[in-house]
Amino acid sequence: MTTTIGRSHTIGDLGTDEMLLTVAAKEDVATDVVALELQSIDGTPLPAWAPGAHLEFRLPAPGGDLIRHYSLCGDPADTASWRVAVLREPAGRGGSAYIHDAVAAGDTLVVTGLRNNFPLRESTKYLFVSGGIGITPILPMVRAVAETGGDWRFVGCTRSTDRLPFPDEVDALPTDHVTVHVDSESGLLDLESLLNSCDADTAVYVCGPTGLIDAIEARSEGQDWTFFAEQFAAETVDSSRDQAFEVVIDSTGEVVTIPADKSILHTLNDKGFDIPSSCEEGTCGTCETGVLDGIPDHRDVVLSKAEKAENDCMMLCVSRAACPRLVLEL
Repeated sequence: MTTTIGRSHTIGDLGTDEMLLTVAAKEDVATDVVALELQSIDGTPLPAWAPGAHLEFRLPAPGGDLIRHYSLCGDPADTASWRVAVLREPAGRGGSAYIHDAVAAGDTLVVTGLRNNFPLRESTKYLFVSGGIGITPILPMVRAVAETGGDWRFVGCTRSTDRLPFPDEVDALPTDHVTVHVDSESGLLDLESLLNSCDADTAVYVCGPTGLIDAIEARSEGQDWTFFAEQFAAETVDSSRDQAFEVVIDSTGEVVTIPADKSILHTLNDKGFDIPSSCEEGTCGTCETGVLDGIPDHRDVVLSKAEKAENDCMMLCVSRAACPRLVLEL
């Protein structure tokens, strides 16, 4: 049995957590960015969600289905529709091109929801920084804090004004709390000045290009303010020196050797463990597993630097071992 999506594409049977959503509307919201408004196919209400949540899309591709994750960027209280925005990635593997070129209003898409690896935590003060399409999870956070009357600032960075998604919604925010930084007009953002104003009561939330996130994370070392980030792209890792190691399954005591050229996830699933997974790039958090002993070699972009330092969990799809043996909570 196959499920028809789009106008002419088919995809395999729906998984237990998957649903079909109708594309109620599609619009250009910036150069190379389209927004999709999604609704249930039978008009039933959709679940409410919290800022930072994302959906998982299963998209058809010649070499096999593509799994892509897009942040919800509408109103969390809106149970009639969900909204996502997608940047065209010319160097991507086809997911964004499919959304841009093959999807139209009236089509259906296979979606899994909701997941949130980037929740908005309670804080006295907030600094929100976005770069380009990174505004998608940040915008609902900004609106949520603004509605409570909290202490917040938002800096939206963009290469040029035409590349800032949802400019009308940004303009509708209180102007004394918002800065739109345009690189082509003002050069690179002065992070030193921006972050020097943060104190121990400030939570800094960042989403955008890897360079922006890395630069702010580097400046968070030794600071009193807290740092939270979401990164859309997987890490680039040199695997040429990877070696085999062992994992111990805590529940059974079974010892499994992980080859140098194979992930923990694939090795264990080949042995019948059936560990849930999705992106297989270390970006979604679906395969997160507890670590009871040993030191993981973290290669995901889900866990923060502080969470990785605790070494009590890992993403089995990409992370490996920095020691001869790991004991996993399975």
